[in-house]
Amino acid sequence: MVGTGIFGTTGFMVGQLGDAKIILAAWAVGSLFALAGAFSYSELGINFPSSGGEYVYLTRAFGPTWGFMTGWTSFFAGFSAPIAAAALTFSDYLGHFFPALRQESGLTIGSGALTLKFGGAQWMASSLILVFTALNCFGIGRVAKIQNVLTGGKIGVIVLFVLGGFLYGNGNWNHLSEAAVRTSSTALPAQFVVTLLWVMVSYSGWNAATYVAEELKRPERTLPAALAVGTALVTALYLGLNLVFFYATPLEQMKDHIAVGSLAASKLFGPQVAGVFAAAMALSIVSTVSAMMTIGPRVYYAMAQNGAFFRKAAVVHPKWRTPTIAILSQGVCASLMTLTPFPQLVFFIGLSLTFFTVLSVASLFVFRRREGWQRLKPVSFCFPAIPAAYILVGGCMTIYGIIWQPKASFIALANIAAGAIIYRLWLRDRRV
Repeated sequence: MVGTGIFGTTGFMVGQLGDAKIILAAWAVGSLFALAGAFSYSELGINFPSSGGEYVYLTRAFGPTWGFMTGWTSFFAGFSAPIAAAALTFSDYLGHFFPALRQESGLTIGSGALTLKFGGAQWMASSLILVFTALNCFGIGRVAKIQNVLTGGKIGVIVLFVLGGFLYGNGNWNHLSEAAVRTSSTALPAQFVVTLLWVMVSYSGWNAATYVAEELKRPERTLPAALAVGTALVTALYLGLNLVFFYATPLEQMKDHIAVGSLAASKLFGPQVAGVFAAAMALSIVSTVSAMMTIGPRVYYAMAQNGAFFRKAAVVHPKWRTPTIAILSQGVCASLMTLTPFPQLVFFIGLSLTFFTVLSVASLFVFRRREGWQRLKPVSFCFPAIPAAYILVGGCMTIYGIIWQPKASFIALANIAAGAIIYRLWLRDRRV
């Protein structure tokens, strides 16, 4: 769960909401929303413990077209776009040392949701993606060792930064009561709902534990507990980081800034120590790129083996035993997506993924009518309150997103629709 969002979205949330307390409330609401989804997915996971996640749930509930659509969307919004966003955030943190690598540098073509950017940030982000694309092609062993080191380091960096910032940093609690001039003309309540899409990108991953339900002992007990504890720990990390950001930096200076961690470190500790934290946070973001570059192709590979995705995604290299076509395709797509500005990428990810997680939670109402369905106590408590709350909030996020960001929403929905069209007109009868 701990990935790019927490390192790169708070500055944009300042511009959208303009108040530290409202931003903290958005992170808290997002955690409750994630927990409601996690409990609902727990029930789905123990009834469908085989790998596949949303593909299995939507195929069983609504048919194979919806299963293919979720795989299609995962390729673009579930992995390629988040990889691109993480790589761009990595470049912005390196911008602490090399300003030409910041996203505000370079050439901009177009405006709004149709903007393309060309510059040092895109070059560095694409280079990082291509490095991990190559590493994944030549076997998973090397990547696994790198990932173990990077993941442990990431959590250590966050804890050290939060504790060091409060104990030794030069901050000011008055920043939390200051306001920033909003960059959004949308009414604040509506903008709060839309901004939750950004928050949910940061919490994405809450559903990952359901994919290993078949390997758990007594999953009906351990799975909800693991999801609840995991979400609570991540919420504590996120709230702690945001408090440090606000403690360190006046909101107006943080507004629309991507590398908020290095900015806060500069305010707290001065430029020399800030350089250490900027480098550490950049490495932390590399772990996110590495993880998604490894996991994504295996998802497409598993779906292709089941006839639910393009057949070539299941091709395995005879020597390295890796799904090279899936890996290379994802690397090329993610590199191209780095040309999209960071805010548009995050909105695209949030709207697309929320759409399909809402559908997956809604499938509970279909499955619970079937005989032999195993019900979880946390979900059954005041049923249908938990899944209904997730569907209601997720539906509002999607609807408000479409209303207030129509162009960006059109791109996300067009991508989803393209998946349905391709499956119905070309792949359905060919057993891809």
